Amino acid sequence: MIEIHSIEAANARLRIRRAERSLKRANDLLDEEGGVALNLALCGRIRAARRHLIEARTRLMTIDPTRTS
Repeated sequence: MIEIHSIEAANARLRIRRAERSLKRANDLLDEEGGVALNLALCGRIRAARRHLIEARTRLMTIDPTRTS
């Protein structure tokens, strides 16, 4: 049982890192001059990345409440 718990916690941490990386990439692209259509698409991508990050952090907290970050 402990092994499954460790695997789930590791997967949740991996999801957090992926969401953080995706959010950073989208924000970096938004800083570049790309036009209105691209900026609107990036805003949608940023919102989705933020939502995924929140969901991943929530999942980690339910799996491993002792984890603070």
